[in-house]
Amino acid sequence: MASLFRDRTFGHSKRDSFSSTASAAAAAIISSASSRFSGTTTTSSALSPLPSPFGDLTPTLTAADIRETAYEIFVAACRTSTGKALTYIPSSADGSPSPSSNSNSSSSSPSMQRSLTSTAASKMKKALGLRSSSSSASKRADGSPGSGGKPKKPMTIGELMRVQMRVSETVDSRIRRGLLRISASQLGRRIESAVLPLELLQQFKSSDFTDQAEYEMWQKRNLKILEAGLLLHPHMPLDKSNPAAQRLKQIIQAALDRPMETGRNNESMQVLRTAVVALASRSSGGSVLESSHWADGFPLNLRLYEILLEAIFDVNDETSIIEEVDELMELIKKTWGILGLNQMLHNVCFTWVLFNRFVATGQGENDLLDAADVQLAEVAKDAKATKDPAYSKVLSSTLTAMLGWAEKRLLAYHETFDGGNIESMQTIVSIGVSAAKILVEDISNEYRRRRKGEVDVARSRIDTYIRSSLRTAFAQRMEKADSNRRASRNQLNPLPVLVILAKDVGELATKEKEVFSPILKRWHPFAAGVAVATLHVCYGNELKQFVSGITELTPDAVQVLRAADKLEKDLVQIAVEDSVDSDDGGKAIIREMPPFEAEGIIANMVKDWIKTRTDRLKEWVDRSLQQEVWNPRANEYAPSAIDLLRVMDETMDAFFQLPIPMHPALLPDLMAGLDRCLQYYVTKTKSGCGSRNTYIPTMPALTRCTTGTKFQGVWKKKDKSVNTQKRNSQVATMNGDSSFAMPQLVVRINTLQKIRTELEGLEKRIITLLRNSESAHIEDISNGLGKKFEITPAACVEAIQQLSEAMAYKIVFHDLSHVLWDGLYVGEPSSSRVESFLQELEQKLTIISNTVNERVRTRIIADIMKASFDGFLLVLLAGGPCRAFTRQDSQIIEDDFKSLKDLFWANGDGLPTDIINKYSTTVRDVLPLYRADTESLIERFRRLTLEAYGSSAKSRLPLPPTSGQWNPTEPNTLLRVLCYRNDEAATKFLKKTYNLPKKL
Repeated sequence: MASLFRDRTFGHSKRDSFSSTASAAAAAIISSASSRFSGTTTTSSALSPLPSPFGDLTPTLTAADIRETAYEIFVAACRTSTGKALTYIPSSADGSPSPSSNSNSSSSSPSMQRSLTSTAASKMKKALGLRSSSSSASKRADGSPGSGGKPKKPMTIGELMRVQMRVSETVDSRIRRGLLRISASQLGRRIESAVLPLELLQQFKSSDFTDQAEYEMWQKRNLKILEAGLLLHPHMPLDKSNPAAQRLKQIIQAALDRPMETGRNNESMQVLRTAVVALASRSSGGSVLESSHWADGFPLNLRLYEILLEAIFDVNDETSIIEEVDELMELIKKTWGILGLNQMLHNVCFTWVLFNRFVATGQGENDLLDAADVQLAEVAKDAKATKDPAYSKVLSSTLTAMLGWAEKRLLAYHETFDGGNIESMQTIVSIGVSAAKILVEDISNEYRRRRKGEVDVARSRIDTYIRSSLRTAFAQRMEKADSNRRASRNQLNPLPVLVILAKDVGELATKEKEVFSPILKRWHPFAAGVAVATLHVCYGNELKQFVSGITELTPDAVQVLRAADKLEKDLVQIAVEDSVDSDDGGKAIIREMPPFEAEGIIANMVKDWIKTRTDRLKEWVDRSLQQEVWNPRANEYAPSAIDLLRVMDETMDAFFQLPIPMHPALLPDLMAGLDRCLQYYVTKTKSGCGSRNTYIPTMPALTRCTTGTKFQGVWKKKDKSVNTQKRNSQVATMNGDSSFAMPQLVVRINTLQKIRTELEGLEKRIITLLRNSESAHIEDISNGLGKKFEITPAACVEAIQQLSEAMAYKIVFHDLSHVLWDGLYVGEPSSSRVESFLQELEQKLTIISNTVNERVRTRIIADIMKASFDGFLLVLLAGGPCRAFTRQDSQIIEDDFKSLKDLFWANGDGLPTDIINKYSTTVRDVLPLYRADTESLIERFRRLTLEAYGSSAKSRLPLPPTSGQWNPTEPNTLLRVLCYRNDEAATKFLKKTYNLPKKL
């Protein structure tokens, strides 16, 4: 399309002299500017005009026919009232008539005979903004060199018109001679009353021509002109049954087949005259007319006038209007009487001629376009002043042709205009808008009736041009981007189509803002905003299709979305800047730009990516832990944990390698996902390992023991003995699994501590990765939220605590139950003291000290110490009927407990004294009860029970429940000491109070 506007280069016709021979004149007459009137395909090589908007004439009329008739009308309209010849006047150097001038010139038309020595600037050209071309005027004034090199005499206006219309001197001479004869035969009559082709046919015979062929061509031309003016395009509508019309049609058809005799007294001419005059003198009211209507019917009159107006263009420079245009136009307007024209129709025709010449000469002469725009302003005034239907029809067809040509370029102005022709764009837009406004506001009845004042035609048209052109430009860029993508298919990492397109669209928007919008803003204040909104919608549609096909986060997808996000920001910025002065601040334009939401799409895709990675990681945790053996000989830590930390590290690297613009915003999602995976690992690691309560044996029923009693005997609680055995057997079965043995538990604890420690390093590495991220800011780095593991550290602490307690109580109550629960103080306390328990416990502590992580070692040993103290108390207070103590045994118990504490103190190399004292408080408080006498114990028990149960306990002391919270002021603790007290007073009290037997 662009080539239609800018690529064609036209050469200028440089006819420095015009031959006076008939053959040269005939060749000059066949010009492109007039060929369109005949409907023939003959055109000039230099001109490419638009189809005429005035309608079609008979195809039998050639360009030469129209041109010669137009010239005849021109000369006739400018003739004198005398019979003298129309000729030129040679001038002297000062411009005054030469003494040797033709004496007949005094009777010629003054305007026709005016000398062309003046080079004053044309008022019309100045008004139209056209450039001056005085050099060509001077050339004509001085005389163009002839074939012999001799200078010609200075031209008159009449001679200039002949040259401009490319009429030979021979033809001109015959026309003038015929007009003189007509004038002589019709003295006193105005030329408008004569039918010029008829009168000329009557004045000449074949003998007046150089040969018969020339005569026949001349006769046929005049007959075809009569046919066009009276039959095909009459001034008034013609009834087909009109006898004069039928007769004229028969005469013309016969004459075209066989030339008729012409001349003044010829019979056939009289018949022709009768028919012609009858048709030319018709009127609507039947009155006698002073004028003959033979050349004033549409569109014949407009075509003839168009030919005359084209004569204002210099034959030596087809883009230039002659300097003498004012004088020439004055004479051309004299034809209005014959052609039935007026100033308004002249303005329409003149606008079209200027516009069409710009198009025909390659659209390179902007002066012509500007002149057409200026003239169109006059047409706009006329259109508002009259509603004549005939005028409106001519105006409508002319403006439609101009608007069609303009819009063909404006609807794709990105393709049409570039640096070489951008200057013409504003004028073309002006012409297009003006034409559209006249067509809509002044010609359209629908607009005047309903929509006047409701529609801004100019703004609406510009809006249409912008949107259409940008859509076209976008489609071309899309095709180009796709082509570039295919061409680079074999290259490494070729860019996706929408990335290329985003760059092209950005450049397109910038060009629109800098080049086209300043021009279009004259008619549309928010031209740039409309343009970028259109581009935004076009790109958004392509992006939507692309996004709908994305199934996973890929580098291409991220590239496209980032490019789209940048493009959107650029487009919105242009729209906002362009609409800053609008009433709504640009909201209307922004509403036309549905957000791409590229960042949101990227974020959702990254979240899906994170979810996929974390879900896979969770599945991996399940598989790894099912295969994990927790082997302390092979590894200090579980290999699965090391692998998990490695995968997490790799996931972090992969996340920060994603080419996304929002690492800080999405990092919390990744951290939360990884945090949950780690927590899941921690939970699975401690799962099944039990807890403190898992290993504490079931509390046996209260018994009354005496020296030498056996394990048999339960006070009203025999079922509990069975339950206890069942539970203990279940514990033993569960702990038969080697994966929960002490060494394996140590590995689990070490692993959890390793994870806890590594988290600190991971968090520091995240900050480093974030600092190196292109999208991070200082506040993103300094803000700690979302960059730390929130739940795993606490989960590790809780799990380590649970495993530590579980292992401690497992060691004491399961692994060492044979020397503690089953052996300590069974039978005679003096013969079953704590040494065996201490020896085996020390071995366990040694293993733990050598294998457990030093950061949790103290905690684990402290838990073992606490479990040992609890086990020691449980033996004393709930050791079953095989244990009984006297007051003298208290020293043994206290010594054994001191030995137990010393084991953990280890001469100062073990646990700190304050920790030992903290955990030994309960035992220290309870042990003095074993030294106290039985009576005081019974009295204290009574008092505390009464305090606890009130007056209801006076008649009978209730049996206090077992809380397990041993305390010298707690009734159940005192009762248990009495139950295990080996003396008569305790036996009597228990028998009397609770009916406990003296012996079991």
